[in-house]
Amino acid sequence: MNNNIEGNLPDEFARLQGLQQLHFGKNKLSGRFPQLVLNLSNLVLFSVASNDLSGDVPSNLGGSLHNLKYLSIGGNFFHGHIPSSITNASELNILDMSRNKLTGVIPNSIGKLHKLFALSFEFNRLQSSNKRDWKFMDSLANCTELHVFTVLDNRLEGTVPDSIGNLSSQLQYLYMAKNQLSGDFPFGVAKLRNLVGIELGVNQLTGVLPEWLGALKFLQKLQLDRNIFTGQIPSSLCNLSNLIVLSLESNQLHGHIPPSLGNLQTLSELSIFKNNLHGPIPKELFTIPTLLTIELYSNNLDGTLHTDIGNAKQLTYLDISSNSLSGEIPTTLGNCESLQDIGLGHNIFNGSIPTSLGKITSLQILNLSHNHLTGSIPVSLGSLKFLEKLDLSFNQLEGEIPTTGIFSNLTSVQIDGNTGLCGGEAAAHLRPCSVMHLNPRKHKLSITVDIADAMEYLHHNNQGTIVHCDLKPSNILLDDNMTAHVGDFGLSMFKADSTLLSSGDSISGSSFAINGTIGYVAPECSTGGEITIAGDVYSFGIVLFEIFLRKRPTDDMFKDGLNIVRYVEMNCPHSILKIIDPDLLEDDPEVSQETSLAIKDKQLKCLLSVLKVGLCCAKPSPNERMDMQGVAASLHGIKEAYLRHENEYET
Repeated sequence: MNNNIEGNLPDEFARLQGLQQLHFGKNKLSGRFPQLVLNLSNLVLFSVASNDLSGDVPSNLGGSLHNLKYLSIGGNFFHGHIPSSITNASELNILDMSRNKLTGVIPNSIGKLHKLFALSFEFNRLQSSNKRDWKFMDSLANCTELHVFTVLDNRLEGTVPDSIGNLSSQLQYLYMAKNQLSGDFPFGVAKLRNLVGIELGVNQLTGVLPEWLGALKFLQKLQLDRNIFTGQIPSSLCNLSNLIVLSLESNQLHGHIPPSLGNLQTLSELSIFKNNLHGPIPKELFTIPTLLTIELYSNNLDGTLHTDIGNAKQLTYLDISSNSLSGEIPTTLGNCESLQDIGLGHNIFNGSIPTSLGKITSLQILNLSHNHLTGSIPVSLGSLKFLEKLDLSFNQLEGEIPTTGIFSNLTSVQIDGNTGLCGGEAAAHLRPCSVMHLNPRKHKLSITVDIADAMEYLHHNNQGTIVHCDLKPSNILLDDNMTAHVGDFGLSMFKADSTLLSSGDSISGSSFAINGTIGYVAPECSTGGEITIAGDVYSFGIVLFEIFLRKRPTDDMFKDGLNIVRYVEMNCPHSILKIIDPDLLEDDPEVSQETSLAIKDKQLKCLLSVLKVGLCCAKPSPNERMDMQGVAASLHGIKEAYLRHENEYET
């Protein structure tokens, strides 16, 4: 329920003794925890998540809530300790106390909640200064239905006890990143054979990565970044046939990258940067059909970049800079037409810049700096409509910057350190002009409308209904005509009877596995709710915000109860200048101040309309969201109005 309710929770609710659900998430509630709730003995669901509540969590939190199955007080400013009385609510399936300022230790009695399915204490200040403080791990062994355990971003320290292996055999998600854990990789994890996600990054773990990791055959996410792991990458990881994310960056790993990682045919993200790896980049990596991100920068990799790179046509991000790679940049790189960011800087590449790079129409960043490249800058680069940053500095290039082409989004060009390269007429060509100011908005609007049309078709124009379940920027592809297409239907669901898709607030503990990507997944889907088309609408809203704010929902600024939706809500309508992508409102030096103000006013109205559509999509309750037919119609109207304003300006 999001009705912008402010202040304290009304006392009238205390008289509704038969009440079973109270959902006040994402409002503007303030003050202390509403004690009146603790007497509602029939309550099954209670949520005050993402408000401005503060003070201590009540010591009698369990109270008379003997029927409570869902409790969420996350995203507030509660402090104090986790009360042991919470165990009075013995029917609890989901307990979410995340994103507060809770201190102290996790109570040993937590294991009395035998029916727990998901337990989240992440983003607090919980501690464990000695072995006694880890006793809660022993008690959690009694929670035989536990699927999710997250204490991400707290102040837990010391060695994780082997008793972690006594947790439920059903455990799927183990998130303990961003603490102060030390010692070797927790051996007990080897017993948790049904794990889907492991996050132990940003700790102080040491030793080598165990070979038994390859036996966790259901793993989809293995995140061990920013620790002090040494030794080689275990070759057994090639057995993780369901792995989607492998994150080993910022450790002290050495040796070669195992070519057998090419067996990971579902891998989407490979991040092993900032280690001590050497040897070539295995060509086998380029055969992974789902691989979108390769981050191998800041290692000691050498050898040439294999021509098989051209087979990775789905790749969107490639950063292999700051290594010792040599030879020519393969022309086949131009076949990777989905690439948005290429980083090859600080290597020993020689030869010329391949003209084929001009075929990568979605490219936004190209960094070839600090190499031994020769020849001229290919004219074909001028046709890269979305190119924003071009760094060719410190090579041996010659000639002039090409003046043909569009370069409509280019905001940064670095060519220093090339003694034979001059600007020529390019300085005038690259000067900011009206086209450069207008095009970013028009491109972003067009892409947004294309996505909306595609989602409307999936939801409403089929003989059945398709729920995509994982709408996010990396699943949106651009063709040669800059038309956006929705791809990657690996998590999608098809339902022939659309009546099954009516959204609700039901809790489905038996199907808690999160369908989607953190940051984009709808709230009800991340807590085991029913999967519906309304979840796609929410994801579309988040994608829309990312496009027009140029901020990801997982940005570091979004913490302590603040998320990207709330960020937009707080600044609409009067402060959107503070949050939108500044490139969308740059002044045009060729028009008068009066005309510029009039243009900016129209641009702001357009952008505000877009953000309002996003807010209608990202409502916390599925029932309150606009459907994709309404979304598409609204965005078409906004685009048409914008184009009319643009034509008036140009004439």
